[in-house]
Amino acid sequence: MPAPSARTPDSRLILVNGPPGVGKSTVAQRYVDAHPGVLNLDIDRIRRLIGGWRDVPVTAGGSARVLALAMARAHLMAGHDVVIPQYLGRLAFIERLEALAREVGAAFVEVVLLAGRDEVQRRFAARTQGPAVDPVHLDARSLVDQAGGTTALGAMYDRLLGLLPARPGARVVWADRGRIDETYTDVVAHLA
Repeated sequence: MPAPSARTPDSRLILVNGPPGVGKSTVAQRYVDAHPGVLNLDIDRIRRLIGGWRDVPVTAGGSARVLALAMARAHLMAGHDVVIPQYLGRLAFIERLEALAREVGAAFVEVVLLAGRDEVQRRFAARTQGPAVDPVHLDARSLVDQAGGTTALGAMYDRLLGLLPARPGARVVWADRGRIDETYTDVVAHLA
């Protein structure tokens, strides 16, 4: 397979990382809505497309990530931005995303949304209540509950915080108290 031609980074691969419930999907969708042509590559939605994923969530998650890389490559090569709202508490996939951006000549931008631990747990619980619940949020709640509920959520939070020293280029945006307008404005400022 021939190597991609060298290009000026006119496209960006934007990772919006953060603990579950912090607002990654909301920020990504607002960004996409305001920027025509940008792909909102939500890996949790891709995973739901894989038959029987609930029976083998780890395997399906790995498959969804492989598919996401292929989709991101195609969209970046076409000169368009890709935003990936995804909790990533381990370096391996972040490094794969960064390598992909480098391979296709795109810029890699890493934003981490954070809120206090108690706020994250409150928001995570609240997003699965009410009449218009997103099925992806119900799926996430089910997976976290299977892994140990608030204990698992706390471990995910700690894993992400522990990862930050290894990612000095990541831009941290505080998303406390659900002020989505301010959070979105801060994210856009980091992307400018």
